[in-house]
Amino acid sequence: MNAPMIPIRDAGDCRDPDRPLRERGQHEMFCGLTSILWLHRRIQDAFFLIVGSRTCAHLMQSAAGVMIFAEPRFATAILEERDLAGMADMHDELDATVARVLARRPDIRLLFLVGSCPSEVIKLDLGRAAERLDATHDGVRILNYSGSGIETAFTQGEDACLVSLVGSLPAEPAAAPRSLIVAGALADVVEDQFTRVFAAMGIEDVRYLPARRAAQMPAVGPGTVCLLAQPWLNDTARALRDRGATVLAAPYPLGADGTRAWFAAAADAFDVPAERFEAAVAPGERRAREAVAAVAGELAGKRLFAFPDSQIEIPVARFLAGELGMTLTEIGTPYLMREQMQAELAALPAGTRIVEGQDVDEQLARCRAAAPDLVLCGLGLANPLEAEGLRTKWSIELVFSPVQGFEQAGDLAELFARPLRRAARLRATGVTP
Repeated sequence: MNAPMIPIRDAGDCRDPDRPLRERGQHEMFCGLTSILWLHRRIQDAFFLIVGSRTCAHLMQSAAGVMIFAEPRFATAILEERDLAGMADMHDELDATVARVLARRPDIRLLFLVGSCPSEVIKLDLGRAAERLDATHDGVRILNYSGSGIETAFTQGEDACLVSLVGSLPAEPAAAPRSLIVAGALADVVEDQFTRVFAAMGIEDVRYLPARRAAQMPAVGPGTVCLLAQPWLNDTARALRDRGATVLAAPYPLGADGTRAWFAAAADAFDVPAERFEAAVAPGERRAREAVAAVAGELAGKRLFAFPDSQIEIPVARFLAGELGMTLTEIGTPYLMREQMQAELAALPAGTRIVEGQDVDEQLARCRAAAPDLVLCGLGLANPLEAEGLRTKWSIELVFSPVQGFEQAGDLAELFARPLRRAARLRATGVTP
C-alpha cells in the first residue's frame, strides 16, 4: 500500500537538508547510561560507577541481562532518601564506595564517575569529587562525565565519556611525526581490520580513542589527525580540535561506499599515492560489494521510515539507499550534527525528508500514513508497530553490532533483510505477521 504522506505542521521544505523539520515534543529513547554497556567492554581495565537512583540500577541490570553470569565492570552507587534529604554527606559515602570498588577490583586502572538525572538534579559536583579521588588513589585515573538522559540521545553518553578522556590525554611532543587517531568505540575485530588497511596504505602510527586499555590512550596535539568512526561524537570532535588536532571531514565507514570514502580521507591527509591506496582497499571493497549485492535484491525498492534514536540514522539511510536501492520516506535523527554530517547529507538521494528531534505522536501518524515496508526505531516503538502490521528493525542493534568497515558491510545489509524474510516465512505458513 502506498499511502500519501500527511501534511507536516510548519515543516517548510524539510526535504532540503539545510532546512529539516525540527520537532520538539515527547520523544522515545534510552538515556546515556546505556552507552556504558559497550564502553566497559571496549576499555578492558576501566570501571564505570554510576551515581544515581535505583531506577538507574534497574535500567542497567535490565539492559545488561545477557551478561548476568559475568562480573561486569560497572555498578550503581545508589542515592538513598537520606542522601537526597541532606542527612548524609554524599561525598564521604562516595569516597567509601570508590575505595571498596578499587579494593575489590585491583585490576582497574581507569574509573569513571558517571552522573545521572538524580545526581545532576541535586547538583552533586562529581567533577570535584573525581579530582579529589584522582589525587587520593595512586595508579588509577579517575574521571567523570554525565550519562543523564535529560534531553539527550543514549549514544551521547559515549560522546561525553570521550570528551572526559580527551581532556586527560597526554600532549603530543612538538616534534612528533604526524599520527592518526580513530575516535569512537569499535569492536576489537573492526579495529584490527582497520589497522591492517591503514598499514597497507603506509599509515603506521594509528591510535584508537578509546583504546583497549587505559595505558594505551593516545597523545594528542597539533600533529594529530583524527577520523571519527561514530556519527555521535560532536563534542569529542570539538575537544580534539581544542587540543590542536585536525578532524577530517568524511562519511562514516558503513557499507562499501562509506568505508572507501572514510579511508580516502585519511589517504588524502597523509599523501598516500593513489596506486597504494587502491591496492590497500581493493580486496576489502570487492568483498563488501559482493556481500551487499547478495542482499540487494531483497531490499531494492523497499520503503524505509526511520525514527530518531541513536544518531546513526542518516549514515545508515545513505547506505540503504545508495547501495541497496531502498526508498527513504522519512529519516529522523535526535540531533542533526551538521558539521559531522555534511558528507552524509550530500550523499542522500535528492528530496530525502530529514526530521531533527521528535514529536512521537506526530511522527507515528506520518509513519502509519506512509505504510513503509520497514521501520527503523527504538525498542519502545518496535512491538507496538509490529502489532499494527509494520516490520521493524531495532536501531540499537546498529550500535551493539560490529557494522563498520568492508568486512561487515554484508552483515549490515543482512540486519535489514531479516525482518522482511521473517515476515515472508510467516506469510508462507499462513500466519499474518
